[in-house]
Amino acid sequence: MKNLIPLLILGSAIASAADRPNILWLTCEDNNVNWIGCYGNPHAETPNIDKLAREGFQYTHCYANAPVCAPSRSTWITGVHAVSMGTHPMRSRYPIPHDKIQYYPDLMKKAGYYVVNAGKTDYNIGGRSDRSPWDSNKVDWKDLKDREPFFMVINNTKSHESRAFGDVNNTEHSPDEVRLAKYHPDIPDIRKNYAHYHDQMKKMDADIGKALADLESAGLAENTIVVHNSDHGGVIARSKRFLFNSGTHCPLIIRIPEKFKHLRPSDPGSKIDELISFIDMPKTWLSLCGAETPDYMQGKIFLGPKAEKRDYHVSFRARMDERCDNVRAIRDEKFLFIRNYMPYAPWGQHLNYLWTMKATQAWEAHHKAGKTNEVTGRFFGTKPMIELYDTSIDPDNVDNLAKDPEYAKQVVRLSAALDKWQVENFDSALLPESEMVKLSEDAGKTIYEVVRDPKLYDLKGLQKASSVALTEAPTALPALYKLLGSKSAGIRYWGIVGCFNLQGKVSLDKKLIKKVLKDDSHHVRAMAAWILYREGDKAIAQSTWNELLTGSSYASLKIFNIIDWIGDGTAPYMEAMKACEFSHQNYVSRMQGYLGAGKSKSKKTKTKKKKAR
Repeated sequence: MKNLIPLLILGSAIASAADRPNILWLTCEDNNVNWIGCYGNPHAETPNIDKLAREGFQYTHCYANAPVCAPSRSTWITGVHAVSMGTHPMRSRYPIPHDKIQYYPDLMKKAGYYVVNAGKTDYNIGGRSDRSPWDSNKVDWKDLKDREPFFMVINNTKSHESRAFGDVNNTEHSPDEVRLAKYHPDIPDIRKNYAHYHDQMKKMDADIGKALADLESAGLAENTIVVHNSDHGGVIARSKRFLFNSGTHCPLIIRIPEKFKHLRPSDPGSKIDELISFIDMPKTWLSLCGAETPDYMQGKIFLGPKAEKRDYHVSFRARMDERCDNVRAIRDEKFLFIRNYMPYAPWGQHLNYLWTMKATQAWEAHHKAGKTNEVTGRFFGTKPMIELYDTSIDPDNVDNLAKDPEYAKQVVRLSAALDKWQVENFDSALLPESEMVKLSEDAGKTIYEVVRDPKLYDLKGLQKASSVALTEAPTALPALYKLLGSKSAGIRYWGIVGCFNLQGKVSLDKKLIKKVLKDDSHHVRAMAAWILYREGDKAIAQSTWNELLTGSSYASLKIFNIIDWIGDGTAPYMEAMKACEFSHQNYVSRMQGYLGAGKSKSKKTKTKKKKAR
């Protein structure tokens, strides 16, 4: 009888495993819904994805939290928003407390799943190997058959932005049969680039078809939930890296076999209009597999008996490679609200990788020739502080309704919801990136831990200060001057940014601004110098920036960006730019190269780093 008990327990465990679904997650790169046939583009050739949608469920309102791969995948692997951990800047790999945050495949394994990731990881997190949570990185269908239940990711790179590079002539798709976004000028090279990318999407779709056929041949389809989606939007300029629909509105298709029909949200072939955020995916997969969903996870479950409704989706943009920016967006099924924390930074600032694409080059040349209009030329200008779009009638997000009195209530509603979200989810990007890194290193803690300690990071205070800084009312000036006297470098930063934003609308106290040039914060100094530059005190501004660059300031990348944004030439800064040795993940060297201050190969760059827990 004693020997029978373990057998009964083992039998129960096997039965339980058999009752749980496998999950095959077919991810791809860099495409929004406009490149997929079943989402309404008549020129897209994606028959396998379209067929999967007929067999499963097509989600019409699925959005990425970040419009670029690394922070998007950082959010996926943890179930925690990258901006809540400090892993939102591109290719930063700042550490997180791995003793507190497990990766979702860790939790899958604890629940008895065999976990495989065949392809890209790119989690943008330091302190742990990206491959460590996975049992395997190879697709072996026979092995999977023996290891059910399994969770497997197959990532396809044939739709990556890089596949839109190169020769755009002699495409299989006709450049005459493409659907241009309203913000793109109708010129030959842009049409050709669209056609070229349609070719790449067709190749990606064929690989999706092969994976589905292999699943069927292995006899695993009847036990396996299939998920298909892109890792964010894209891919022609003003899509990937931007918080518009084009950068965040992603395909999501899920097929659930008959065996698990109790998990279906509707009948096969249905379109599901509920709001889905990428942050919801890891928590949902864990729930479907009967695994633990820890409290630190910030998403909602959208499938199965524990499904929850989502009211809003939030996305974020920070530094993209060598280019500084800071943006938040919040949306429901109808409206998209965007808050630009750096309105002075152009949308279309030159980014080395993006400018590899023929369409980007052609668009810029068309604009410089004076041939763009108010809509197609807007990309190359600075941003408004806030934007509002009715996505139901304006999916290309070209009609900004933020100043329209008819939509004032929507602006107030969505702005308040974003404020609330930032507090609840510990938004770590209310300081410039390198200012936050300095704070983290000085405290000897990860950014995740710092932003959860009010003594180190006054989130509500920073939020209030940034709100004052983004006002366009001259009456805010006394409040901004008061912020400049704060003990907090972050509060002072927003004080000087607010003064910058009001410059030209009100007379500034130049003596006070000059005092700020001695501030402990290098970011505060850099912005104060820019104010003085615009006031005509170019020599003192140039001296300040040169001093910071020569000293390899932690604000160096921002200063390089400022010099380029001003557009008055680089001659006064050349020696200082060449002398700068601050690395910022090697992106300073990219700016040095772009601005003609590249170093010889023998000269190494450095970044000061301290150990963080």
